Amino acid sequence: MERMTAGWINGLIGVVIFSGSLPATRVAVAQFDPVFLTVARAAIAGILALCLLIVFREKQPAGRDILSLIVVALGVVVGFPLLTALALQHVTSAHSIVFIGLLPLATATFGVIRGGERPKPAFWLFSILGSAVVAGFALAQGLTASPVGDLLMLGAILACGLGYAEGGRLSRTLGGWQVISWALVLSLPIMIAVAFAYRPATFSGIETPALIGLAYVSLFSMLIGFIFWYRGLSQGGIAAVGQLQLLQPFFGLALAATLLHEPVTWTMLGVTVAVIFCVAGARKFAR
Repeated sequence: MERMTAGWINGLIGVVIFSGSLPATRVAVAQFDPVFLTVARAAIAGILALCLLIVFREKQPAGRDILSLIVVALGVVVGFPLLTALALQHVTSAHSIVFIGLLPLATATFGVIRGGERPKPAFWLFSILGSAVVAGFALAQGLTASPVGDLLMLGAILACGLGYAEGGRLSRTLGGWQVISWALVLSLPIMIAVAFAYRPATFSGIETPALIGLAYVSLFSMLIGFIFWYRGLSQGGIAAVGQLQLLQPFFGLALAATLLHEPVTWTMLGVTVAVIFCVAGARKFAR
Protein backbone atom coordinates (compact mmCIF):
# COMPACT_ATOMS: atom_id res chain seq x y z
CA MET A 1 0.00 0.00 0.00
CA GLU A 2 2.85 2.39 0.83
CA ARG A 3 4.42 1.71 -2.55
CA MET A 4 1.10 2.43 -4.30
CA THR A 5 0.67 5.69 -2.37
CA ALA A 6 4.21 6.73 -3.24
CA GLY A 7 3.44 5.95 -6.89
CA TRP A 8 0.41 8.22 -6.89
CA ILE A 9 2.32 11.04 -5.17
CA ASN A 10 5.23 10.84 -7.60
CA GLY A 11 2.85 10.56 -10.54
CA LEU A 12 0.89 13.62 -9.43
CA ILE A 13 4.08 15.68 -9.11
CA GLY A 14 5.02 14.61 -12.62
CA VAL A 15 1.62 15.60 -14.01
CA VAL A 16 1.78 19.03 -12.37
CA ILE A 17 5.22 19.60 -13.91
CA PHE A 18 4.09 18.41 -17.34
CA SER A 19 1.05 20.72 -17.21
CA GLY A 20 3.34 23.69 -17.76
CA SER A 21 4.96 22.19 -20.86
CA LEU A 22 2.54 23.42 -23.52
CA PRO A 23 2.23 27.00 -22.17
CA ALA A 24 6.05 27.17 -21.84
CA THR A 25 6.48 25.78 -25.35
CA ARG A 26 3.96 28.29 -26.67
CA VAL A 27 6.04 31.14 -25.22
CA ALA A 28 9.38 29.74 -26.40
CA VAL A 29 8.30 28.87 -29.94
CA ALA A 30 7.30 32.49 -30.50
CA GLN A 31 11.01 33.31 -30.87
CA PHE A 32 12.75 29.96 -31.31
CA ASP A 33 12.57 27.70 -34.35
CA PRO A 34 10.52 24.60 -33.40
CA VAL A 35 13.30 22.23 -34.47
CA PHE A 36 15.88 24.16 -32.46
CA LEU A 37 13.59 24.25 -29.44
CA THR A 38 13.08 20.48 -29.64
CA VAL A 39 16.75 19.54 -29.91
CA ALA A 40 18.01 22.28 -27.57
CA ARG A 41 15.74 21.16 -24.72
CA ALA A 42 16.83 17.55 -25.26
CA ALA A 43 20.51 18.52 -25.44
CA ILE A 44 20.38 20.55 -22.24
CA ALA A 45 18.48 17.81 -20.41
CA GLY A 46 20.80 15.18 -21.90
CA ILE A 47 23.93 16.88 -20.56
CA LEU A 48 22.36 17.07 -17.09
CA ALA A 49 21.24 13.44 -17.33
CA LEU A 50 24.76 12.36 -18.29
CA CYS A 51 26.11 14.15 -15.23
CA LEU A 52 23.59 12.34 -13.02
CA LEU A 53 24.51 8.96 -14.44
CA ILE A 54 28.21 9.63 -13.89
CA VAL A 55 27.76 10.99 -10.35
CA PHE A 56 25.65 8.01 -9.26
CA ARG A 57 27.84 5.58 -11.23
CA GLU A 58 24.90 3.90 -12.91
CA LYS A 59 25.55 0.73 -14.88
CA GLN A 60 24.99 0.84 -18.60
CA PRO A 61 21.65 -0.64 -19.73
CA ALA A 62 21.61 -4.19 -21.01
CA GLY A 63 21.63 -4.76 -24.75
CA ARG A 64 18.02 -5.95 -24.66
CA ASP A 65 16.99 -2.56 -23.24
CA ILE A 66 18.55 -0.43 -25.98
CA LEU A 67 15.66 -0.81 -28.43
CA SER A 68 13.15 0.14 -25.74
CA LEU A 69 15.23 3.19 -24.83
CA ILE A 70 15.28 4.22 -28.49
CA VAL A 71 11.46 3.95 -28.56
CA VAL A 72 11.29 6.12 -25.44
CA ALA A 73 13.62 8.66 -27.03
CA LEU A 74 11.65 8.78 -30.29
CA GLY A 75 8.40 9.18 -28.37
CA VAL A 76 9.11 11.66 -25.59
CA VAL A 77 12.52 13.17 -26.39
CA VAL A 78 11.88 13.92 -30.07
CA GLY A 79 8.32 13.09 -31.18
CA PHE A 80 6.13 14.83 -28.62
CA PRO A 81 8.29 17.97 -28.18
CA LEU A 82 8.75 18.50 -31.94
CA LEU A 83 5.14 17.86 -32.93
CA THR A 84 3.75 20.08 -30.15
CA ALA A 85 6.21 22.86 -30.98
CA LEU A 86 5.08 22.72 -34.61
CA ALA A 87 1.42 22.55 -33.59
CA LEU A 88 1.73 25.58 -31.31
CA GLN A 89 2.69 27.68 -34.30
CA HIS A 90 -0.87 27.11 -35.54
CA VAL A 91 -3.02 26.83 -32.39
CA THR A 92 -3.03 28.29 -28.89
CA SER A 93 -1.79 26.25 -25.93
CA ALA A 94 -5.34 26.29 -24.50
CA HIS A 95 -6.64 24.73 -27.73
CA SER A 96 -3.87 22.12 -27.76
CA ILE A 97 -4.39 21.18 -24.12
CA VAL A 98 -7.79 19.72 -24.99
CA PHE A 99 -5.96 16.98 -26.89
CA ILE A 100 -3.97 16.09 -23.77
CA GLY A 101 -7.21 14.52 -22.55
CA LEU A 102 -6.48 11.69 -24.99
CA LEU A 103 -3.04 11.00 -23.53
CA PRO A 104 -4.21 8.50 -20.87
CA LEU A 105 -6.10 6.62 -23.58
CA ALA A 106 -3.03 6.51 -25.83
CA THR A 107 -0.85 5.38 -22.94
CA ALA A 108 -3.32 2.65 -21.98
CA THR A 109 -3.63 1.47 -25.58
CA PHE A 110 0.12 1.12 -26.02
CA GLY A 111 0.28 -0.47 -22.57
CA VAL A 112 -2.17 -3.11 -23.83
CA ILE A 113 -0.11 -3.70 -26.95
CA ARG A 114 3.19 -3.96 -25.08
CA GLY A 115 1.82 -5.78 -22.05
CA GLY A 116 -0.48 -8.23 -23.81
CA GLU A 117 -3.52 -7.31 -21.68
CA ARG A 118 -7.06 -8.04 -22.89
CA PRO A 119 -9.47 -5.26 -21.86
CA LYS A 120 -13.22 -5.82 -21.84
CA PRO A 121 -15.22 -4.70 -24.92
CA ALA A 122 -16.60 -1.73 -22.95
CA PHE A 123 -13.05 -0.38 -22.75
CA TRP A 124 -12.93 0.03 -26.51
CA LEU A 125 -16.42 1.57 -26.54
CA PHE A 126 -15.29 4.37 -24.24
CA SER A 127 -12.07 4.68 -26.23
CA ILE A 128 -13.97 5.22 -29.48
CA LEU A 129 -16.34 7.68 -27.82
CA GLY A 130 -13.42 9.71 -26.48
CA SER A 131 -11.72 9.77 -29.86
CA ALA A 132 -15.00 10.79 -31.52
CA VAL A 133 -15.41 13.72 -29.11
CA VAL A 134 -11.93 15.03 -29.88
CA ALA A 135 -12.33 14.43 -33.63
CA GLY A 136 -15.64 16.28 -33.58
CA PHE A 137 -14.07 19.19 -31.74
CA ALA A 138 -11.19 19.32 -34.23
CA LEU A 139 -13.54 19.25 -37.21
CA ALA A 140 -15.78 21.93 -35.73
CA GLN A 141 -12.88 24.24 -34.91
CA GLY A 142 -10.35 23.22 -37.55
CA LEU A 143 -12.08 24.83 -40.52
CA THR A 144 -11.71 28.22 -38.91
CA ALA A 145 -8.67 27.47 -36.77
CA SER A 146 -5.97 25.08 -37.99
CA PRO A 147 -6.51 21.48 -39.09
CA VAL A 148 -2.72 21.20 -39.42
CA GLY A 149 -2.26 22.12 -35.76
CA ASP A 150 -4.88 19.55 -34.71
CA LEU A 151 -3.27 16.77 -36.75
CA LEU A 152 0.14 17.60 -35.31
CA MET A 153 -1.31 17.43 -31.79
CA LEU A 154 -2.87 14.03 -32.49
CA GLY A 155 0.50 12.77 -33.74
CA ALA A 156 2.16 14.17 -30.62
CA ILE A 157 -0.29 12.30 -28.38
CA LEU A 158 0.40 9.01 -30.15
CA ALA A 159 4.17 9.49 -29.86
CA CYS A 160 3.93 10.46 -26.20
CA GLY A 161 1.60 7.60 -25.30
CA LEU A 162 4.04 5.12 -26.80
CA GLY A 163 6.97 6.71 -25.00
CA TYR A 164 5.12 6.73 -21.67
CA ALA A 165 4.03 3.09 -21.94
CA GLU A 166 7.44 1.84 -23.06
CA GLY A 167 9.22 3.89 -20.42
CA GLY A 168 6.84 2.78 -17.69
CA ARG A 169 7.38 -0.85 -18.60
CA LEU A 170 11.15 -0.47 -18.73
CA SER A 171 11.33 1.49 -15.46
CA ARG A 172 10.26 -1.61 -13.53
CA THR A 173 13.67 -3.14 -14.12
CA LEU A 174 15.92 -0.22 -15.05
CA GLY A 175 14.60 2.41 -12.64
CA GLY A 176 12.47 5.51 -13.19
CA TRP A 177 14.99 8.33 -13.54
CA GLN A 178 17.47 6.01 -15.23
CA VAL A 179 15.07 5.37 -18.13
CA ILE A 180 14.69 9.00 -19.16
CA SER A 181 18.37 9.69 -18.44
CA TRP A 182 19.64 6.90 -20.71
CA ALA A 183 17.11 7.85 -23.41
CA LEU A 184 18.40 11.42 -23.31
CA VAL A 185 22.04 10.31 -23.36
CA LEU A 186 21.43 8.02 -26.35
CA SER A 187 19.94 11.00 -28.19
CA LEU A 188 22.57 13.50 -27.04
CA PRO A 189 25.09 13.41 -29.94
CA ILE A 190 22.36 13.94 -32.54
CA MET A 191 20.60 16.58 -30.44
CA ILE A 192 23.77 18.61 -29.99
CA ALA A 193 24.62 18.45 -33.70
CA VAL A 194 21.14 19.50 -34.83
CA ALA A 195 20.94 22.22 -32.16
CA PHE A 196 24.20 23.68 -33.47
CA ALA A 197 22.90 23.58 -37.04
CA TYR A 198 19.57 25.26 -36.19
CA ARG A 199 20.86 27.70 -33.58
CA PRO A 200 19.72 31.33 -33.90
CA ALA A 201 22.13 33.69 -35.58
CA THR A 202 22.18 35.64 -32.32
CA PHE A 203 20.57 35.29 -28.92
CA SER A 204 20.68 39.03 -28.25
CA GLY A 205 17.17 39.56 -29.59
CA ILE A 206 15.62 36.68 -27.66
CA GLU A 207 13.39 38.07 -24.93
CA THR A 208 13.31 36.81 -21.34
CA PRO A 209 9.93 34.98 -21.54
CA ALA A 210 11.19 32.82 -24.43
CA LEU A 211 14.40 31.99 -22.54
CA ILE A 212 12.37 31.08 -19.45
CA GLY A 213 10.16 28.88 -21.62
CA LEU A 214 13.25 27.11 -23.01
CA ALA A 215 14.64 26.65 -19.51
CA TYR A 216 11.36 25.20 -18.23
CA VAL A 217 10.90 22.65 -21.01
CA SER A 218 14.58 21.67 -20.77
CA LEU A 219 14.85 21.22 -17.01
CA PHE A 220 11.34 20.36 -15.88
CA SER A 221 9.43 18.98 -18.89
CA MET A 222 12.33 16.97 -20.32
CA LEU A 223 14.04 15.68 -17.18
CA ILE A 224 12.70 16.47 -13.70
CA GLY A 225 9.08 15.70 -14.58
CA PHE A 226 10.05 12.32 -16.01
CA ILE A 227 12.03 11.42 -12.89
CA PHE A 228 8.82 11.64 -10.85
CA TRP A 229 6.56 10.30 -13.60
CA TYR A 230 8.44 7.12 -14.46
CA ARG A 231 9.06 6.46 -10.76
CA GLY A 232 5.33 6.77 -10.16
CA LEU A 233 4.50 4.42 -13.04
CA SER A 234 6.92 1.81 -11.76
CA GLN A 235 5.63 2.03 -8.19
CA GLY A 236 1.89 2.27 -8.77
CA GLY A 237 1.47 0.66 -12.20
CA ILE A 238 1.07 2.12 -15.68
CA ALA A 239 -2.71 1.71 -15.89
CA ALA A 240 -3.48 3.13 -12.44
CA VAL A 241 -1.01 6.00 -12.13
CA GLY A 242 -1.35 6.80 -15.83
CA GLN A 243 -4.90 7.98 -15.16
CA LEU A 244 -3.51 10.95 -13.23
CA GLN A 245 -2.96 12.48 -16.67
CA LEU A 246 -6.69 13.15 -16.59
CA LEU A 247 -5.88 16.12 -14.35
CA GLN A 248 -3.36 17.58 -16.80
CA PRO A 249 -5.85 19.39 -19.07
CA PHE A 250 -7.31 21.24 -16.08
CA PHE A 251 -3.90 22.28 -14.79
CA GLY A 252 -2.81 23.26 -18.30
CA LEU A 253 -5.92 25.30 -19.07
CA ALA A 254 -5.52 27.15 -15.79
CA LEU A 255 -1.91 27.99 -16.61
CA ALA A 256 -2.75 29.07 -20.15
CA ALA A 257 -5.46 31.39 -18.85
CA THR A 258 -3.51 32.88 -15.94
CA LEU A 259 0.01 33.11 -17.40
CA LEU A 260 -0.62 33.61 -21.12
CA HIS A 261 -4.05 35.26 -20.82
CA GLU A 262 -5.35 32.98 -23.54
CA PRO A 263 -9.13 32.58 -23.90
CA VAL A 264 -10.49 29.34 -22.47
CA THR A 265 -13.95 28.81 -23.92
CA TRP A 266 -16.79 26.79 -22.48
CA THR A 267 -16.47 24.52 -25.51
CA MET A 268 -12.87 23.68 -24.61
CA LEU A 269 -13.85 22.98 -21.02
CA GLY A 270 -16.83 20.89 -22.12
CA VAL A 271 -14.75 18.80 -24.52
CA THR A 272 -12.09 18.29 -21.86
CA VAL A 273 -14.67 17.07 -19.36
CA ALA A 274 -16.26 14.77 -21.96
CA VAL A 275 -12.88 13.25 -22.87
CA ILE A 276 -12.05 12.73 -19.20
CA PHE A 277 -15.40 10.95 -18.71
CA CYS A 278 -14.70 8.64 -21.64
CA VAL A 279 -11.16 7.83 -20.56
CA ALA A 280 -12.31 7.23 -16.98
CA GLY A 281 -14.90 4.80 -18.31
CA ALA A 282 -12.25 3.05 -20.36
CA ARG A 283 -10.06 2.70 -17.27
CA LYS A 284 -12.91 1.04 -15.36
CA PHE A 285 -13.11 -1.76 -17.93
CA ALA A 286 -9.38 -2.00 -18.67
CA ARG A 287 -9.18 -5.36 -16.87
